[in-house]
Amino acid sequence: MYDSLKIATLLTGLALPAGMALAQDQGTTSGNVAADTVVATVNGTDITLGEMIITRQQLPEQYQQLPDEVLFSGILDQLVQQQLLADTLEETPSRLEIALANEERALRAGEVLEDIYAEAVTDEAVQAAYEARVAEMGDSMEWNASHILVETQEEAAEIKDLVVGGADFAETAQERSTGPSGSSGGELGWFGPGMMVAPFEEALTTMETGDVSEPVQTQFGWHIVKLNDTRMQAAPALDEIRQEIVSQLQESALQARLDELGESAEVDRAADGDFDPAVINDLGLIED
Repeated sequence: MYDSLKIATLLTGLALPAGMALAQDQGTTSGNVAADTVVATVNGTDITLGEMIITRQQLPEQYQQLPDEVLFSGILDQLVQQQLLADTLEETPSRLEIALANEERALRAGEVLEDIYAEAVTDEAVQAAYEARVAEMGDSMEWNASHILVETQEEAAEIKDLVVGGADFAETAQERSTGPSGSSGGELGWFGPGMMVAPFEEALTTMETGDVSEPVQTQFGWHIVKLNDTRMQAAPALDEIRQEIVSQLQESALQARLDELGESAEVDRAADGDFDPAVINDLGLIED
């Protein structure tokens, strides 16, 4: 059996989840109750069903699956206990007033933020952004290659002659390569543009499938590269990059709105050097 006092203690001080619209909550009803229905009164202060609903949404994950009857009792106990304690506070400390101001600012900003996101992220906007992204990507080559990495150009040239002369590339890589792929025969698998250092990629662009390169120098040493296969990189499906697109739409919409607000707002900021940055660690400033 879950102890309601433990639930009450754990629920204290949680923030309002993003996306919860308080104005909508206040306007909803269920049967003959509404958000402003009083569920308890403590020393003349009403506790409402709406406050319980908000608290329910703030529950940590481990409490989300508890039965409603357990949660109702635990949440009501929590709110009653909080009010009992709150009533004993004779003077509001500065740090509490500051925290409440921060919380209100964050909650109000969150409401506006949700509206900005909802307006920006529509099915049409996501599809248009996806099509633009795919068009920008264009066709892209992928390579499947193996390599043998050694320290000197002379050794690389010697290995090239051995391989061209009939030596098995994978066996030679296992015997001679100093790179981590040596144990697997030098195989690097599939990779696309930008995934290898420039000299390595440049060598591949001039090769045909089955070719073995001349010695290629990179910061890692000297390579003999074998091109195993090539393929055209397929454009990702919308669902593969949907979240990335959504995030970009949200970020762009938010920045546009902030820029718009900034143009008409009066904002006076402290200049660089006006404050020692370490002052943000001074808790003594917010103590009465």
